[in-house]
Amino acid sequence: MRSLIRKCSPLFLAAALVSPVLITGCSTPARYYDASHSDYHDWDHNETVNYNRWEQENHRDHQDFSKRSDADQKDYWNWRHTQK
Repeated sequence: MRSLIRKCSPLFLAAALVSPVLITGCSTPARYYDASHSDYHDWDHNETVNYNRWEQENHRDHQDFSKRSDADQKDYWNWRHTQK
């Protein structure tokens, strides 16, 4: 029995170390560089709310920001800087 525990203990240790990462996932927000305004934006919950508002106000279908054209992304950042 002790040899079984001894053989499995590295697996238990690995599971204990890896489980928090698997449970929380990637919680780091995406970061975008706005070349026109020379600043960075962290994509968090507030940015998502603003982006959805921009889509509605500009009558755009919903699309992930990262999949938008460069021109659309530039339009969004210009709009976003007028909202502050």
